[in-house]
Amino acid sequence: MSDTIQLKSRSGGRAARVALRSAPLAEDKRPVRAGMPGGRLKVLTDAEVLRIHHAALDALEQIGLSQAPQSGIEIMTRAGAILGDDGRLRFPRALVEDMLAKAARDITLFGRDPKYDLHLTGTNVHFGTAGAAVHIVDLATNTYRDSTAQDLFDAARITHHLDNVHFFQRAMVCRDVLDNLEMDLNTIYACCSGTTKHVGTSFSDPSHVAPGFDMIHRIAGGEAAWRARPFISNSNCFVVPPMKFAEESCMAMESCIRGGMPVLLLSAGQAGATAPAPIALAIVQAVAECLAGVVYVNAMAPGHPAIFGTWPFVSDLRTGAMSGGSAEQALLTAGCAQMHHFYGLPGGAAAGISDSKLPDMQAGWEQGITNVLAGLSGLNMVYESVGMHASLLGFCLESLVLGDDILGQVMRCVRGIDVTEHSTSIEAMKAVCLDGAGHYLGSDQTLQLMQTEYIYPMLGNRMSPKEWAEADRPMLLDKAIARKNAIMAKAGRQIDPAIDAAIRADYRIYFE
Repeated sequence: MSDTIQLKSRSGGRAARVALRSAPLAEDKRPVRAGMPGGRLKVLTDAEVLRIHHAALDALEQIGLSQAPQSGIEIMTRAGAILGDDGRLRFPRALVEDMLAKAARDITLFGRDPKYDLHLTGTNVHFGTAGAAVHIVDLATNTYRDSTAQDLFDAARITHHLDNVHFFQRAMVCRDVLDNLEMDLNTIYACCSGTTKHVGTSFSDPSHVAPGFDMIHRIAGGEAAWRARPFISNSNCFVVPPMKFAEESCMAMESCIRGGMPVLLLSAGQAGATAPAPIALAIVQAVAECLAGVVYVNAMAPGHPAIFGTWPFVSDLRTGAMSGGSAEQALLTAGCAQMHHFYGLPGGAAAGISDSKLPDMQAGWEQGITNVLAGLSGLNMVYESVGMHASLLGFCLESLVLGDDILGQVMRCVRGIDVTEHSTSIEAMKAVCLDGAGHYLGSDQTLQLMQTEYIYPMLGNRMSPKEWAEADRPMLLDKAIARKNAIMAKAGRQIDPAIDAAIRADYRIYFE
């Protein structure tokens, strides 16, 4: 917002004013943008944060984690972890503190286009996709079908054109690709073909990392270019809650670290099932598991970029089914964000998941509530924030487009209220009440702030009932379908044609 408020009378014609207000805003003048700081919401007191921290350290010392691969055991025991006769690695407090001191802070997740770089520092907030949905929601028939590589590519290229979706992590499984290596390679290529924003992916087998890097280096223009600006991060479920390492995922993580790829240390227990039912204790377990990951990464490569990925989910305790759109999920995620800030580490967690099968009112409230709490808590990376339905089983392209509107409003909440000497000056009130028309419509101050202080939905309808009827009663989902189709009609590939042709000649690519 400008520090100068002009109170002079309006000048110039209406057309000129409309043109001025319609002109694109400079990035620093937009009302919302990637990386705005949150953190004003604190669902835990300082004493509660310390209690969770000490409980997590107790868990690491007394319980530890089992089933580390032999390479991981060697890495962590050399650093000071203790391997017990029961096969569990335990972590003394001093070791955890030493590794926290070595851990990377203030990291950047690069896009292939630098304008999409994500600066994970402090309470900067970024929203994006993630997940492993196995279905696509088909709104033409209100049914679910298997997700494909083409669907993943389409989701990536839609995301490329959504201002409020800041990164694209693999959101669905390419179920038409039956060979697992081909699936991992098509996942990488579909994501990178669709967007130059930062991408996240996983590897289904450690042996797939090397061929994955071969493809990535070709996209980047060589290994040196890749290592200078790694534009893909490895989403790595390195633990299988409760308190067990995932051997193959750990081995894949080690290969990714050696290859210069940032890693998301992902702990995804489900409260009441694979994590304790109390919300606080579910956070304790997730923090303990991710602290073990911090030890692992920094014992191997001190300062390697890693995201503290506490992703505890929620069970509906009546059935045991996952409940990603619940108030408890919102609190879990917000509490985890506070723990990230306590350690000063870049962090990520999940929000925006809907348990509803379709983009309906239930989906709206679930996505809105969980995303708002995540943003206000200052979570650096909000994963799964758009498009996810049926408790992560389904992905909806139209919901991805609708989610862009939701996230714009969420980021406006994150930005908060600008309270300055100028924004609280009563001179504007004097001009209107004492000398003016008695209202603020059309005043210079209102016109100046209408684009920089306020955000407007692309699809949300604010018409009066009369205007709505005269416009032939537009329906929200119809508008979402139309915007999705318009984006897909203009969205091409984000890969140089020569590189694309060469890759398609050497690999079996399953999308057009």
